[in-house]
Amino acid sequence: MNTSISSATSRFKMVPYEEATPEVKAIYDETMQALQLPFVLNWFKCQGNNATLLRGNWEKLRSTLLEGQVPNILKQLIIYNVSKERKCDYCAQAHGIFADSMGKMITDDENFKPTADLESPVLPKSYRTAVRIATKAALHTASVAQADFEELAQEGFSDEEVQELMAQADLVNMLNTIATISGIKLDNELLEPEF
Repeated sequence: MNTSISSATSRFKMVPYEEATPEVKAIYDETMQALQLPFVLNWFKCQGNNATLLRGNWEKLRSTLLEGQVPNILKQLIIYNVSKERKCDYCAQAHGIFADSMGKMITDDENFKPTADLESPVLPKSYRTAVRIATKAALHTASVAQADFEELAQEGFSDEEVQELMAQADLVNMLNTIATISGIKLDNELLEPEF
C-alpha cells in the first residue's frame, strides 16, 4: 500500500461546493462569508466528506482566529510564523498572504509586507513579542514559563488576550496537521493579484 502523499492531489477527497451535501454547503457558506472570500479554501474542502469533523474544525477556527480581542493580523502572523517553522507550506503561504494583505493596519506604506521581516521595527514591539512567545508555545510547549506570561503582560496584553495568544498555538498545530497530512496545495485563487 502506498502511503506517500501525492504532490498533485490531496490524500483526502476534495469536495467542491457543487458536490457538497446541503449540510457541508451550509458550512462552506459560513466560511466564505466569515472569511470574506468568494471561494471555499482547500483546507475546508479536504474535510468536506465529513460534516461533523468540518463543523468542529470550522467552529474552533472561527472562535479562535476570527473572534476575540487580539487583532486578526497578529493572529495571522503567529500562524504564518509557526507554519513556516514547521514547514507547513499550505498554511505558511495562505496565512502569509492574509497577513500581508492586512499590512495597511500597521503602516501607510502600501509596499509593507509584515511577513518579510517579523523583527522589523515597523511591527509594534508587542506584536514581535507575541509572535515569538506564541511560536514557542506551539513548537516547544513545555518550555513556556511564567516569565513569558509576564513579558506579554508588560507589553500590555490582558489575561484574556494572553489566553487568545496561547490558543493560536493550539489552533496552528491543528491547521498544520490537517494541511500536511492531507497534502493540500495552495488555492489558486489566493495567487490572484487582489491578494
